[in-house]
Amino acid sequence: MEDFAISEDTAGQERFHALGPIYYRDSNGAILVYDITDEDSFQKVKNWVKELRKMLGNEICLCIVGNKIDLEKERHVSIQEAESYADSVGAKHYHTSAKQNKGIEELFLDLCKRMIETAQVDERAKGNGASQGGAARRGVQIIDDEPQAQSGGGGCCSSG
Repeated sequence: MEDFAISEDTAGQERFHALGPIYYRDSNGAILVYDITDEDSFQKVKNWVKELRKMLGNEICLCIVGNKIDLEKERHVSIQEAESYADSVGAKHYHTSAKQNKGIEELFLDLCKRMIETAQVDERAKGNGASQGGAARRGVQIIDDEPQAQSGGGGCCSSG
């Protein structure tokens, strides 16, 4: 059982795009992060939503995250636009600041609860009742389309 697969989108570099399915093919949830000060990063999130829905269907729990709320004065993606889009694709929208550690814990806790609920519904639909010992058969994918100030880190990590 894969717990969490966490990957960074390598700052949107197209040459790495083909590697995406390797990381998300078995995911129950995805966290799609955009920079509220960068409209292009929000457009990339929309592309990721299309791809994930096409490859994984509607069962995947999607979280669309507007990061850098500490830079509210420089916002280029309106809250209304982001929340309306998230609603239209069946995703939940979150507001975070990684710099100030705001909204991060709530985001992960909510996603985990949603993934467990979805897995329990899947198990009941199969006639097996609620599954024992954890519901997620697959993991969660984080796709970060925020521009990166420095390159180097990133990559993929797996816990578990």
